[in-house]
Amino acid sequence: MNDSETLKLHSYWRSSAAYRVRIALNLKGLAYETVPVHLVQDGGRQHTPEYRALNPQGLVPTLVHGARVYRQSLAIIEYLDETWPTPPLLPARARDRARVRALAQTVACDIHPLNNLRVLQFLEREWSVPQAERELWIRHWVSEGLAAIETLLQDHPSTGSFCDGEAPGLADCCLVPQVFNAQRFGVDLAPYPTVARVNAACLALPEFDAARPENQPDAPASQ
Repeated sequence: MNDSETLKLHSYWRSSAAYRVRIALNLKGLAYETVPVHLVQDGGRQHTPEYRALNPQGLVPTLVHGARVYRQSLAIIEYLDETWPTPPLLPARARDRARVRALAQTVACDIHPLNNLRVLQFLEREWSVPQAERELWIRHWVSEGLAAIETLLQDHPSTGSFCDGEAPGLADCCLVPQVFNAQRFGVDLAPYPTVARVNAACLALPEFDAARPENQPDAPASQ
């Protein structure tokens, strides 16, 4: 495949999974076209036959590189890292890569799925769970996950600014969007000072700033 072929990211401005991939694309210095997929308007564009043909799960993000289609944010990020290896998003040593992947998967596999839009919509549709209770559900699982990440970050011998040393990588791509969601739903970050420190270090970088939800072309004028 020609590395210069156009990259198209099917994304939703407030999707934390798409946010992860935007960060990775920016860290790699890759130009890409955003194709908005509104997850709420008109019943959700992710449910249309056209989008389901592209992504059978009806989820974002979906990355199109030339004629090939890639799905699932962590798989997409590792594809980017293997195709454009500089700067690396994973450490050189196997034990360090395992640690970084564990941090990333704590977000992508344990925290985020419980608070995904389709889960919240199911709780409302099937069991009439009120919004206040749904938001309590979100804060509970986010807080549990951030507590685990805080411990994992504190236990690491590295004194760097990021999840693994002095350069952001895969774990940071996942952590920052999760902190955004935590703040969106009023989770108190005071018990997680290391998480807050890493998040601040990341957001000080232009690659992370450009990936913020409010800076996306499909973000509403008033949020």
